[in-house]
Amino acid sequence: MEAGTGVGKTFAYLVPLLMSGQRALVSTATKSLQDQLFLRDLPRLCSALGIQAHVALLKGRSSYLCRHRLELARTDAQRPDRFAVRMLARVEQWAQATRKGDLAELDGLDDRSPVIPLVTSTRENCLGSDCPQYAACHVVQARREAMVADVVVVNHHLFFADLNLRDSGVAELLPSVDAVVFDEAHQLAETGVQFLGSHFGTSACLDLARDLLAHGLQAARGLRPWAELAAQAERAARDLMLACAGAMRDVRGVVKLRWEERAATLLEPLQRLSSALDDMAEAAASVAETSPDLARCVERAHVLAAGARQFTATVAPDRVRWIDLSAHQARLIDSPLHIRDLMVDQRARVPKAWIFTSATLGDDDALSWFTRDAGLEDAVACRLGSPFDYPNQARLWVPPRFPKPNETAHAGAVGELAARIAARLGGRTFVLTTTVRALSGVSEAIGREAQRLGSPITVLQQGQQPKRLMLERFGDGQGVVLVGSQSFWEGIDIPGDALQAVLIDKLPFPPPNDPLVEARVRQMRAEQRDPFNEYFVAEAAIALKQGAGRLIRSETDRGLLVVCDPRMRQMPYGQRLRRALPPMAGLANESALWDWVDELARR
Repeated sequence: MEAGTGVGKTFAYLVPLLMSGQRALVSTATKSLQDQLFLRDLPRLCSALGIQAHVALLKGRSSYLCRHRLELARTDAQRPDRFAVRMLARVEQWAQATRKGDLAELDGLDDRSPVIPLVTSTRENCLGSDCPQYAACHVVQARREAMVADVVVVNHHLFFADLNLRDSGVAELLPSVDAVVFDEAHQLAETGVQFLGSHFGTSACLDLARDLLAHGLQAARGLRPWAELAAQAERAARDLMLACAGAMRDVRGVVKLRWEERAATLLEPLQRLSSALDDMAEAAASVAETSPDLARCVERAHVLAAGARQFTATVAPDRVRWIDLSAHQARLIDSPLHIRDLMVDQRARVPKAWIFTSATLGDDDALSWFTRDAGLEDAVACRLGSPFDYPNQARLWVPPRFPKPNETAHAGAVGELAARIAARLGGRTFVLTTTVRALSGVSEAIGREAQRLGSPITVLQQGQQPKRLMLERFGDGQGVVLVGSQSFWEGIDIPGDALQAVLIDKLPFPPPNDPLVEARVRQMRAEQRDPFNEYFVAEAAIALKQGAGRLIRSETDRGLLVVCDPRMRQMPYGQRLRRALPPMAGLANESALWDWVDELARR
């Protein structure tokens, strides 16, 4: 079901589920949306309906405190920095009182904190029932609660990762429920492709080397050359990362690289790394009886060595391989092109209801953008428009004379226009960019133009501080322009006059040089299909609708959407993209634009 903003999709599926008395699994896009369902929506509905339902929240391992890892972190001399030491002290204090062990309870602990790997377990380093803290394990407790709950709330990442690895309990839970609901279902395909594949990361190798050194010195000091073995693995892992990076040096964010561009240079580093992992496994196995942690290191080393060797083999025709490179690690990924086979297989198992809902699932009545790749052509499709009065509440402006997206002046022009609008509105403006690379150029242009206009505008740029803090700082929007990419296109809910203008820098077509995009295009051409209309324009329509959805969030909101891409006026596909947007009234000329901005400013 596709339903526009304001319809009440969440209550529309939760109310029947709760009243039916049947068991249900609800999956949503992010951990924050999980918390919203579990902490706010479900308790509110249960109270209103007078229903006593047992509701459980289930997240991945990295969301829960591992008491055993916390004990190891206390004695680990390799602390990242003094800030991490302070946060570790806070975690220790909180650990004494927490019942759930969910790290989301800790204010100020950012997802990127180096403390998180120190105090959480992974599938690789978890000791399972051999752990001395097994009886008090928060992960085990969460899974036990999920197995007996009426409604279990998970996220898409966990759903697919568990079906692939069978590590967190979802695979065991799925046959026992009567209904499965996927909220924010438009993210399913991309999430599934990421998590259904095989992965090999240099950080896992470095973590193993660090753990082997610590456990070896603690339980079997002098019996094996632990420092030498760890150093050998660390060198091999870093050599692999350098081979992945090639000539790239200053890597910001995550860069996706074609496998074909690096494959030849990765063979030798992968072989040396797998050999170093074999050496660690052999050394740890010879003294494994001295420590359950060393025994687990043996298993981890064998798994990682096999993973390294897998990436020396040829890529299968129905799969795609690429490299995710960041400043801290390289991840090699081998993945299926679609989630279709998995979804068809799951639906063919124990009969149950499958419900998929989002504000954006397609731009036709069959919702074919979503149903085709998910194997749901036989599903009952429903599209519901938003209850908001878009023709009166919002206006759309596409500048007729504007630099093209591939011109160097484009980012500056976007920033200047955003600054002029924000100066009249007193801030209250979001700028959404299609690439991380465009963030700094747009932000700098906003600052320059605001200074020229004498407007006291503050520019918040994604990446300069955690997302949650940026949204808090945005506050009521007064005097602030927020510039974001990727995660800011959806899941942002700022109703009222705090947000009155959303600018999109260019039409959000998939990047043609992305390895996954290239593989899908090749497959479509082999099937005699039209990649541009069926894939590129369809993907852009969905993303554009998501970005535009940030603007009008309530019946009283009023706002302006600006798409800074002249192709929306000039190209034939522009009309299709225009139809994908909510039915906002278009502005005929620049004079009408500023009249509408001034009207918004008077609110």
